[in-house]
Amino acid sequence: MTLAPTSSTCPRCHALHNARFYGPCEQCRSQLKETMGATARHIEVAEYVPKMNVTPNAVATKDD
Repeated sequence: MTLAPTSSTCPRCHALHNARFYGPCEQCRSQLKETMGATARHIEVAEYVPKMNVTPNAVATKDD
């Protein structure tokens, strides 16, 4: 399998460009990085605690 550049249309500016995969052209990609790009950061979230909304079946817990 070769990943040779193919001609495709940029979904943002509709210009023809050669790229290995479908997506924005280099000009649109650099513009997106300037306007939308941000550095990755670590976000603190609360620890997940599952809900216990299911009660045991009376027949399953019955002793013989």
